[in-house]
Amino acid sequence: MVARLGHNDRMGKLRRATTVLTTAVLAVSLAACTDDRPTAEDAAGTLAEGLARLDVGQSAFTSAEPAEVTAQLATITEGLAPDMPQVSVADVEETGEDSATATLDYVWDLDETDSDWTYSTTAELTRVEDVWQTAWEPDVVVPDLLPNEKLTLTRVPGDRGDITGAGGEVLVTERPVIRVGIDKTLVPEAQQAASARALAALLDLDPAAYEEQVTTAGADAFVVALVLRDDATRTVTDAQIDAVPGALRQADTLELGPTRTFARELLGSVGEATEELVAQSDGAVRAGDVTGLGGLQLQHNAQLGGTPGLQVYAVPVDAPDKPTRQLFATPAVDGTDLATTIDARLQGLGEKVLADEPSASSIVAIRPSTGEILAAANGPGSEGLQTALLGQYPPGSTFKIATSLALLRKGFTPQTPTECTDEVTVDGRKFNNASTYPAQFLGTIPLLETFAQSCNTGFISTRDEITQADLASAAADLGIGVESAIGTPAFFGSVPTEAEGTAHAAAMIGQGEVLVSPLSLATMAASVGAGSRVTPTLLAPGESAELDPGSESAAATDAPSNEATASASAGEDAEAPSEAPPSAFTAGESATLKTLMAAVVGQGGAQLLQDVPGEPVLAKTGTAEFGSETPPRTHAWVVALQGDLAVAVFVEEGELGSTSGGPLMQAFLTGAAS
Repeated sequence: MVARLGHNDRMGKLRRATTVLTTAVLAVSLAACTDDRPTAEDAAGTLAEGLARLDVGQSAFTSAEPAEVTAQLATITEGLAPDMPQVSVADVEETGEDSATATLDYVWDLDETDSDWTYSTTAELTRVEDVWQTAWEPDVVVPDLLPNEKLTLTRVPGDRGDITGAGGEVLVTERPVIRVGIDKTLVPEAQQAASARALAALLDLDPAAYEEQVTTAGADAFVVALVLRDDATRTVTDAQIDAVPGALRQADTLELGPTRTFARELLGSVGEATEELVAQSDGAVRAGDVTGLGGLQLQHNAQLGGTPGLQVYAVPVDAPDKPTRQLFATPAVDGTDLATTIDARLQGLGEKVLADEPSASSIVAIRPSTGEILAAANGPGSEGLQTALLGQYPPGSTFKIATSLALLRKGFTPQTPTECTDEVTVDGRKFNNASTYPAQFLGTIPLLETFAQSCNTGFISTRDEITQADLASAAADLGIGVESAIGTPAFFGSVPTEAEGTAHAAAMIGQGEVLVSPLSLATMAASVGAGSRVTPTLLAPGESAELDPGSESAAATDAPSNEATASASAGEDAEAPSEAPPSAFTAGESATLKTLMAAVVGQGGAQLLQDVPGEPVLAKTGTAEFGSETPPRTHAWVVALQGDLAVAVFVEEGELGSTSGGPLMQAFLTGAAS
């Protein structure tokens, strides 16, 4: 039997067939319209990424190879190196089926400020054989930049702040100088070498070295030989300079102290940034910047130097010294003054007193009532090293002030008897007194006499009365080993908290692993004067003691490096100073220590200080042995108190504290009183 379809059944099958056919046709049509080729947006993004890297090797160009464009980018932007721009795609507008215009946003972060150089450029894109290509022109990098132009960046410094001292007295400010050198355009080439040698001889420089500088410089160079202060101290005259063919003198100003040597290790200098400083500054200092080169000028350069202004120019590639168009500029921000506590008169006096000392030496003066550092003078024998603040040396008998404090806390008084013998042996090691120790003070003598005559064996004989921890605690209560931020790197001393046998015996008289700087001993004396632990300070109230990044590591080169320091700091038991607990030092303990120190001047090794005018002087001398020679070499120390003045005197290669340091202390205190 044959089944026949009704009318409705035939119509339903027809509609279903039509739907399937329509869907199939539509699918084919959509497939034909899908375009998976790279888009203009993709090309613009790749271009922006390459421009930000200054390497467009992943992009294509209509009329140049990518390597060629990258080379042009390097030439255009070398004046802004090492900075690179941030580049982003702001918009891509289709201008035809195979063309588009990309808008690129640039941000150049050229310094530490928030004032970035921002602008937009356009790049024309064309699709050729499914590859989007960029029409390369320099104005893709900077608007209106021409093919023969590149970018230069000039940093324009503001006025540098001064460094002031006590009472606001200006210590460092702009002072007149003259730059003296050979201008090669003013002398025939055949004469240049002879002129260089003649000028070097006049300025007391190495003739051969300066001749090489001149002969290897460019044909149009002015080769500076020396910068001279242009004041009454200048001994080389204009006429002498002018007599050398090709010599030129240029007037200028530099940030300088009152004299060539005044506090130069502390204050530092100003000049063109070195490669090392540029690397350490993390972008804050750039090549060619005028910046602090050491000391406070470097450590507080951000405050003193302010913020340089910026000027970006488009200049001809073949004539980069001739700016044509300024593209961007920011104003310079002047630096601000840095106020210190240094007393110019006392600083100069300290340097004058030390002027004839051939070995490393220093004088540090502190005002006990405030902790203000009034002087941190170094002698010429320090050879530019910061002996006063960074030196590390055993203190010798000056440390007996701390030892006496520890004994007082165990019940000793100035009248407590001690045993002062010719020598004392501890675990096989012999300890002696100074060769000049007066025989009449041997035997059983009171602590006051033991202190006044500086009897080593008398103090060592009490070693079982106090532990090393007691000794370290007493020293810390007087400021030794207690770190504080003074606005410049400093060594505050180090006293081991654990030591036994010979090490403990040596520590009792300031030898062994006990280390101090002249600053830390002046702090100890100031604490005795104040009747409480003094925290030294170098900067005036309101100034930040925080150091600029990178400057602290540079200061390490200012630390004395010698046999004394190396041998003294080599012990494994020496501990780095850590934060000390609050000081337990009392006014009563201070009064007793002052009594002991008065006896040193009245009847001991510092009697020459009796004649110093003004209030009575209290003191303690010290001699510290170092080295392996027989007899050993010695450091000489003296600390003194007079009214509201605490002073430490140090001589690296001295004899006795009384004979080498005493006359220097006498001269300083006498000058300070006048």
